Amino acid sequence: MSSTRHLMPATRLRRPLAALARRPHVPGPAVPPVPAQAASPQRASLVAAAIYDDGRRTATFDSLAETFRALRSRPGGMAWIGMDRPEPSDLARLADEFDLHELAVEDAIVAHQRPKLERYGDTLFVVLRAARYLDDVEEVEFGELHVFVGPDFVATVRHSDSPDLAAVRRRLESQPDILALGPEAVLYAILDAVVDAYAPVVAGLENDIDEIEFDVFAGGLEVSRRIYELSREVVEFLRSARPLQQILAALTGGFDKYGVDVELQRHLRDVADHVTEAVERVEGFRAALRDILTVNSTLVAQRQNEEMKALSEASNSQNEEVKKISAWAAILFAPTLVGTVYGMNFDVMPELHWRYGYLFAVGAMAVVSVVLYGVFKLRRWI
Repeated sequence: MSSTRHLMPATRLRRPLAALARRPHVPGPAVPPVPAQAASPQRASLVAAAIYDDGRRTATFDSLAETFRALRSRPGGMAWIGMDRPEPSDLARLADEFDLHELAVEDAIVAHQRPKLERYGDTLFVVLRAARYLDDVEEVEFGELHVFVGPDFVATVRHSDSPDLAAVRRRLESQPDILALGPEAVLYAILDAVVDAYAPVVAGLENDIDEIEFDVFAGGLEVSRRIYELSREVVEFLRSARPLQQILAALTGGFDKYGVDVELQRHLRDVADHVTEAVERVEGFRAALRDILTVNSTLVAQRQNEEMKALSEASNSQNEEVKKISAWAAILFAPTLVGTVYGMNFDVMPELHWRYGYLFAVGAMAVVSVVLYGVFKLRRWI
C-alpha cells in the first residue's frame, strides 16, 4: 500500500469507525468484577498483546494486567490484544477494563454466533466466520472470530485456528502508515484476511464440483452422498459470507459522514468487492449442484429402468421356457396316464382281453398327444 501522508492523526480517526454501526446503544448492567482469585497469572489463552504509537509497536506484554497499565500510561496509544479460546474470567477482565457490554461478552464466550456488527456505545462488536479448504479430506472447515473495536483498543477472540491473525499483525506492522490510522485499520486488515481466505475455498469447491460432474456420468456409487455433503458446505459458506456484505455496507455507508480516511475507504471497498465476487460464485455453485442432483437423479432412474427391463426380459424368457416344459409335460402325461392304468396287474378290467384293445390304447394316446400339441402350438407355448 502506498504511503498516506495526508492522513489525519490516529487519535482523531479511532472514534468514527465505531460510530458507523448505527444500532442505538442498549443500556445494560455492567459485567460483574472478577473475584480476586481469578486475577491469577495470565493463562495461555492470551496469544499476543502489544501497545502501538503512531503505527509502531512500542511494547509487548505477557499479561492483560500489564497491557492495561501500559495503555493507561500512554494517552493516544492503541492496544491490540489477541486471545484464543479464552476462559470466561479472561473475558471478564477484558470487559471490566474496556467497559464491554455483557451481551457482547456473553456472545464471545458462548460462540456459535452468526456474522454480525453490533454497536455498544463507543465499542463495535464484530462476529466473523472464517473458512479454509482442507485438501487432504476435500472439505471446508469453518471458524469463528470475535472482534471488539474501541477508541483505543482492538481485542480479538478466536474460537478456531483460522484466520491467521499473527500474519495480519505482521502485515500491518510492516505498514505503519496504515496501522497509524488506529483500531479501524486493524479491523480492515482482519476483514481483508478473512475474505482473502475465501478465495482458496471457492477454488476448492469449484474443483469438487468438476469431480462430481465426472462421477455423475461415470456412474459413481457415492456421488449422491457427495453432492449432498458439498451442498451443505456451499450453504454454510453462504451463511458465513453473505452477512459480510451487510457488515461492509454498514461500514462504507458512514465514510463521508464520519470522515474516514480516503485510503482506508478504498481498501474497505476492495474487500466488499471481493466478498460480493465470492458470494456470487458460490451462489452459482449452489445452482449448479441443484442441476447436477437433477441430472444424477435422472441417470439413476434410467439405470434402474434398464435394470428392471433386463430383469423383466429375463423373467419373460424364463416364463417361455416354463411354458414349453409345461406343454411337453402335459403332452407326455396323457399317454403315460393310459399306459399306467392299463399296466396295472388286475385280471378283471374292461377291454383288457379285447382283440383290438392294444391298437385302441395306442391310438388314443396318439390322438390326445396330437390334440394337446395343436392346442399348445396355437397358444404359442411350443
